[in-house]
Amino acid sequence: MLNMDNLRSLYPELEPFDSGMLKVSDIHQIYYEQCGKKDGKPALFLHGGPGGGVGMNDRRLFDPEVYRVVLLDQRGAGKSTPPAELKDNTTWNLVNDIEKLRDHLGIEKWGVVFGGSWGSSLSLIYAQSHPDRVKAMVLRGIFLVRREEIEWFYQKGAGNIYPDHFEKFVEPIPEAERGNLIKAYYKQLTSEDRTVRVRAARAWSTWEMVTSSLYLNPEALKRTEDDEWVQRFARIECHYFNNDSWLDEETHILNNIDKIRHIPCTIVQGRYDLVCPMTSAWALHKKWPEAELNVVPDAGHSAKEPGIRAMLLEATDKYGKM
Repeated sequence: MLNMDNLRSLYPELEPFDSGMLKVSDIHQIYYEQCGKKDGKPALFLHGGPGGGVGMNDRRLFDPEVYRVVLLDQRGAGKSTPPAELKDNTTWNLVNDIEKLRDHLGIEKWGVVFGGSWGSSLSLIYAQSHPDRVKAMVLRGIFLVRREEIEWFYQKGAGNIYPDHFEKFVEPIPEAERGNLIKAYYKQLTSEDRTVRVRAARAWSTWEMVTSSLYLNPEALKRTEDDEWVQRFARIECHYFNNDSWLDEETHILNNIDKIRHIPCTIVQGRYDLVCPMTSAWALHKKWPEAELNVVPDAGHSAKEPGIRAMLLEATDKYGKM
């Protein structure tokens, strides 16, 4: 049980000891960096979105005296190039990219694969594709890429909790197209008119930022002022959801749990997560009871919330000793 009176801070800020660009296709190069202990336990950090990119605080979720932390910007995100590129940008491309990066860095097996939100989806899909390459997993804000989850957040569900902000989210979309907001947003986010793209991207990104924490995080909201960041974030995210993330069926992750049942896993879930509601974490836990489920009673979706952060640190510390 987490002691809510003694919540931990992140590990100190640190700079990468290595970084670079890896060419993964004719058009895509992905940015990666390594932090912490050069000969430490390899840990892979997979960001959310998709399209979110990695940041300084992501490095600080791992003990730098124990872990060799590998972080990457997925195709089109962060420092990867071309920015916001949708061509050849699918879930299976990302799975292959992780393998190419692992091979490039000479890592035989990941000591920990860590992912939150979309990062939890990609972590699960990667582990199910390459179960022999993963020793343990830490997952936050579970997203199983099911249609009901996408409908909840982008069509009808979360808007009942945040009707004022949902009204602003819907605003760029003509009334006649509001029956399918994902499709309507995709049309605008792929427009040749930059003004249309940026307006849609800002509304899309703002909706996610204002709902990601139990209490509004001004720092997260400030990111939506960056025209380039909102385009990377919104375009790629909508691209994936508009295409059902290229999974053979929406229950793909749950249907393939037996492939990873032997892998130790810690799940951290905010009770009041509106972006990825706890129904998904609960469905995963019921299908995979061996995975440890930790519910933070006073948190939403963000890894920056104190209770979630503390449990994530507790989990990476635990696997660092295994």
